[in-house]
Amino acid sequence: MLVYSDAVDEFGYDPKFEDFVKPIFKFLYEKWWRVEVEGGENIPHKGRVLFVANHSGTLPWDGAMIKYYVREIHPSHRDIRPLAENFVYYLPFAGTLMNRVGGVRACQENAEILLMRDEAVIVFPEGVKGIVKHFSLRYKLQRFGRGGFVKLALRTRSPILPVAVVGAEEIYPVVARFDSLGKIFHLPTIPIVLNMILLGPFGFIPFPSKWYIKFGKIIDVSEYPPEAAEDDILVNQISQEVRSRIEDMITELLAKRKSIWR
Repeated sequence: MLVYSDAVDEFGYDPKFEDFVKPIFKFLYEKWWRVEVEGGENIPHKGRVLFVANHSGTLPWDGAMIKYYVREIHPSHRDIRPLAENFVYYLPFAGTLMNRVGGVRACQENAEILLMRDEAVIVFPEGVKGIVKHFSLRYKLQRFGRGGFVKLALRTRSPILPVAVVGAEEIYPVVARFDSLGKIFHLPTIPIVLNMILLGPFGFIPFPSKWYIKFGKIIDVSEYPPEAAEDDILVNQISQEVRSRIEDMITELLAKRKSIWR
């Protein structure tokens, strides 16, 4: 039996539905991926904030686990609104499901609305390149676009909170890609993951890798006026600083991990 809220926002977020499916995320967080978190004290309890994380895993489970921690475990119990790539909305049911659990179609306008309401938003600057990269490139950050997330932070005077995720790279290892075939279905690519080869019809089941998430220290951009978003040099400098911090945190987390599974 599906549950619907009386109050659904303009993006389709349905808190009652999110509570209804929460046991799935709880199981994945606590039992399947056994997520460990560092740096939770760096998360603001209120006010606008832009979480910026590395991206991987073919499906956006990294965003789901970050969101679950902040909403259910962190003392603030605040919601995070993940920005979802356009291709998600071409998949059957995926776009509607994403919206109902708090996701928002990725664009500057939508993100600005949320941040100006003092909400928390999470972006993945690597975009599709991060989630479909070959397994041999795991934990190697892809290009951070053209600094759109920095411009967003500057325009809305939102602090940036870097986030590193280790473990998601191994849940669906990409061993091949068919980009041309993907375009037929309005998708960036059709990935072939190891799960399909080993598990056949159960290839949708993610591997139970051990996850670590680390929240870094806030990067305050409030010293710059909103029009600084037009300064390409400044935007690039801030983007590189965020990228470097995430890379450093990934390196730290990989060093403490005993294996893929623990």
